Amino acid sequence: MPAVRVEGLRKIFGSTVALASISLSIDEGELLALLGPSGCGKTTILRCIAGLTRPDSGFVFLGNRNVTEDSARARDVGMVFQSYALFPTMTAAENVGFPLEARRWSRAAAAERIAEMLSLVGLEHIAARYPHELSGGQQQRVALARALAAEPKVLLLDEPLSALDAQTRTTLRDEIRRIQLKLGMTALYVTHDQAEALAVADRVGVMDHGRLIEVGTPVEVYLRPKRRFTAGFLGARTMLSLVVDNDGHITWGEALALAAPWPAGTPVIVAVAPEAVRLDTAKGVEGRIVLVSFRGGIVRLQIATILGEIAAEVPSTDTERYPIGRDVRVSISEQLVQVYRAEEE
Repeated sequence: MPAVRVEGLRKIFGSTVALASISLSIDEGELLALLGPSGCGKTTILRCIAGLTRPDSGFVFLGNRNVTEDSARARDVGMVFQSYALFPTMTAAENVGFPLEARRWSRAAAAERIAEMLSLVGLEHIAARYPHELSGGQQQRVALARALAAEPKVLLLDEPLSALDAQTRTTLRDEIRRIQLKLGMTALYVTHDQAEALAVADRVGVMDHGRLIEVGTPVEVYLRPKRRFTAGFLGARTMLSLVVDNDGHITWGEALALAAPWPAGTPVIVAVAPEAVRLDTAKGVEGRIVLVSFRGGIVRLQIATILGEIAAEVPSTDTERYPIGRDVRVSISEQLVQVYRAEEE
């Protein structure tokens, strides 16, 4: 039985449909990440599960219990907010202990649990400090410890790392995943950051305009997206608007030739991941590098051709080989592209 299940969840704010009959489930011990652009409805789902927002229709189940009408306090969930939401007049230890006090844990049991949680997030040495004395990363670790303190059945994380610097975000992202796996905790993680979702999740749900577009493992949604929106949202793909030719193929000059399952004249969209683009090949489409973007381990190249621009990636060690203005010939690996009918969505 799933640890969390929502059925036909619908929510409207004024004229905006935040959720359009969403159904999904999260298995026991699984971390599901909801990924999508701002305003797509992912936080609204999380708030409905937490009991902070009442859906207009549909149901929320925790295990086999229908909690749709239950208050947030009556639901066995822990929540980590984007803004940390620590009490400024309480120390780190007191913040972690707050939910235990609310549940009337004994002083001795609460003190033991607080120490255990602060140790879990590596902050036992700052127990007596107040939030203003902590870095952003430390504050978020305290918030995580507080959410876990009362041993909830489900952990909900609402954009928990978006306010942090890049290095802290990466470190804490991996730490959250390590803790979730260690505890076997069922978790729902809401984010707009692709790298975050793909790194922490067992499965990723992609959302847009209140709809759940598709759900799959990180490998499935990145390498084999079923829907055109997912392909365009993940991986910074180049989207080529083409037409099936009279021979039943989809071609982009001499760089790509794919057999099409649709009749001649069908408009299609070919999604090309930058890692699918090969440079300096024997045959292909001639182009010129018009933009070079250094990104640490890789370099993103924007290449202008007579057929339009296309993005490619090369290892950062090859940076000097591909300066702006250099002429290159590009081809596309057929195994790393997805094709969709143009009218699909």
